[in-house]
Order: sequence, then C-alpha cells, then structure tokens
Amino acid sequence: MASNTLDPEAVEQPERRDFLYIATGTLGAVGAAMAVWPLIDQMNPSKDVLALSSTEVDLSPIEEGQSVTVVWRGKPVFIRRRTQAEIDEARDVNMADLPDPEEDAARAVKPEWLVLVGICTHLGCIPLGESGDFGGWFCPCHGSHYDTSGRIRIGPAPDNLVVPDYAFLDDTNIRIG
Repeated sequence: MASNTLDPEAVEQPERRDFLYIATGTLGAVGAAMAVWPLIDQMNPSKDVLALSSTEVDLSPIEEGQSVTVVWRGKPVFIRRRTQAEIDEARDVNMADLPDPEEDAARAVKPEWLVLVGICTHLGCIPLGESGDFGGWFCPCHGSHYDTSGRIRIGPAPDNLVVPDYAFLDDTNIRIG
C-alpha cells in the first residue's frame, strides 16, 4: 500500500540556477516593454490635434434668425438660431418629398438651434446661408438646395448636411466634437 506522505528526499529542491532563470526572464520582459513603450506612445495624438478635437461656442450673442460660422477640425460649422416660422416649416415637410428623409427632430437637439457641418455633400463646396429655394442653404457650384433643417431638397447632393456630435453644456454654451 502506498502512503500519502511524501519522501523529503524525493521532492526536488530549488536551486540557484532556477532563480537565475526566473530573474533573467523577468529582467528581459521588463527591458523589452521599456524598449517598446516609446514606439507605442508616439502613436498618441499630439496636444495640438487634441485641442482641435472639440470646440466650445457661446450662443448668447446669436439673435433669433441669425447664423454664425465657427471652425471645428478645419471645417466650417453653421450654427443657426432658427425662428419659430423656420422650425414650423422644417417640421411640416412631407418626408416622401426628400431625397434623404430625416425628421427635423432628429437633426436638432433643441429645435431653436441648428448645428451643421457647412460642407456640401456633393463635392465639398461651402453653401451660402439663407439662400436657395427653401430658405436654408444653397451651393452655387452645382445647384444643391437645402431647407431650414439642412436637408437636401433639390440638386446633385446625395445627402443632407452633416450634423456633428454636439452637446449643450448649459443654456448658452455648446461643445462640438
């Protein structure tokens, strides 16, 4: 019958060589990590790029019916404080008439404020504000007409003007990006 006790002479005792193997392996792994870290760290965006990733805009000086253009990530962004008539006009549009149907409520967090990237979705021109057949924006390069919600109505542009990610910080400030 075999006993459950171990023979102390049968158990292998750690040697100095085992410690050296473990210490050498650990030191090599730490050294490799320290050598690779600068290569990984250099892939992070620089401070000037991070500064451009978002912008804050004070909305308090913008009057009802007025638009301003700010720059975000090198692109123009149109911010319009719409009148009640413009909001009503944008809401009353038949979705079947739109090439790129999208409800006005999905385009404006607060109906009074419309925030759009000011680049035509056809060839990247900058549309003129408060122009065109629908009182929104008009791209004179190829004739795209956008309504008061920035939706394409007629012309070669395939999509609506882009709504960037933005959030209201309070009643008079927004952060774009």
